[in-house]
Amino acid sequence: MHQLTPQRASITVNGHTTSYLEAGPADGPLMIFVHGWPELSISWRHQLPCFAALGFHVIAPDMRGYGASTVYASSDAYAQRHVTQDMVNLLDHVQETRAVWVGHDWGCCTVWNLARHHPDRCHGIANLCVPYRTLDLGLNACIDLVDRDLYPVDRYPAGQWEYQLFYQEQFERATQTFAANPYNTVKLLFRKGNPDGVGKVSGTAMTRINNGWFGAATEAPDLPRDNDVVSAADLATYASALAANGFHGPDSYYMNHEDNAQFAALGKAERLKMPVLFLAARYDTTCETVQSGAAASMREYTHDLTEVIVDSGHWMAQERPREVNAELTRWLVAKLPDVFPSA
Repeated sequence: MHQLTPQRASITVNGHTTSYLEAGPADGPLMIFVHGWPELSISWRHQLPCFAALGFHVIAPDMRGYGASTVYASSDAYAQRHVTQDMVNLLDHVQETRAVWVGHDWGCCTVWNLARHHPDRCHGIANLCVPYRTLDLGLNACIDLVDRDLYPVDRYPAGQWEYQLFYQEQFERATQTFAANPYNTVKLLFRKGNPDGVGKVSGTAMTRINNGWFGAATEAPDLPRDNDVVSAADLATYASALAANGFHGPDSYYMNHEDNAQFAALGKAERLKMPVLFLAARYDTTCETVQSGAAASMREYTHDLTEVIVDSGHWMAQERPREVNAELTRWLVAKLPDVFPSA
């Protein structure tokens, strides 16, 4: 019987510690799940037991700046060149040549970079919400894809990505506002998708206009928890970790766009040849890929792409775990049969 309950472990390489959850047989094919902002390894709590039960060796790290992994004072430390190397070091630590990589949000950028810089370390890659050649190429690449019918340039220069310009212009205010009440912050953020929001201006487009994520407020408002996305216990875990570490690390991921673009350009393989799965969120109004052309470049620069639309908001792995697990399994069987556990 495989160990289905994830256990905590860690590695330290060159002074950097990566804490991670691990389950499944140690000799099983490896799957590594990479979270985004402002999450934790537990964001994959619905995926780890599922794929461990199928016979995969599954790992979900706390990315740098999160949980029990190393937190850095300099925003430069959160550039994708460093984050990507953390994942290569993790792969080396478990003495595996390759893995199936699964990412979400900023984790997608890291997984796209792994595929681009280290194609020989990837059996295949699967990403949720953020397509290839968007955020991994820096903010300007995203702005170039903004729907100007919905986001007129005179009112929304960066479209739905206005909140990312707010980080650059008022980093301390953004960080302090989140950190003032981490529990309310994550309680507000982790909400299911709203079909009524499709085709309408995303709330993130209003961040600079409102001079803050929550307008003039100095902390997140107290909204009811969305039980369809996060339990009370899991919400408490998120809030505790963010209270301990603060939001400087998580928010710093948004402060390295120029360096990230330069790093991506150095990749060995701009056109990805390994099997790729992209799960688009139908109700994600910020990372909107269903009605816009945001995924067009991904289609051009992948050799073996599978696309699926999930009726979900941005927090797809938590909101629609059965659908995510089913689509991942379907793709693994179809595209990576030699990797799928035989028993």
